[in-house]
Amino acid sequence: SKNYAKGFSEVQRKVRESTSNDPWGPSGTSMNEIAQLTFNKQDFLEIMDMIDKRLNDKGKHWRHVFKALLLLDYCIHVGSENVVVYSKGNLYVIKTLGEFQHIDEQGKDVGANGRLKYIY
Repeated sequence: SKNYAKGFSEVQRKVRESTSNDPWGPSGTSMNEIAQLTFNKQDFLEIMDMIDKRLNDKGKHWRHVFKALLLLDYCIHVGSENVVVYSKGNLYVIKTLGEFQHIDEQGKDVGANGRLKYIY
């Protein structure tokens, strides 16, 4: 798999799998597992770094962005306090995502999913 070839850690692989381009969302089990890992300092740093990379993806990788938002939202509620602190410090990224827009092959604005999630 691509994750092994690029030398990602176990934690990074978990985040990448939860925020993949697959048409289904991340499972509650995997999000919970990642949220629990945020209580470990080293794991937390790797998780936030990977979420940050996913949030910065563009265009056809819109699912990376949408799923990273879902995962971040979950970790804010269930994970370590550090996730909240990190998110407050990087609010500009999340605010930008409030304007996230991507028109897919069918002409549908799939960014609306992310914007709705952001508003609530």
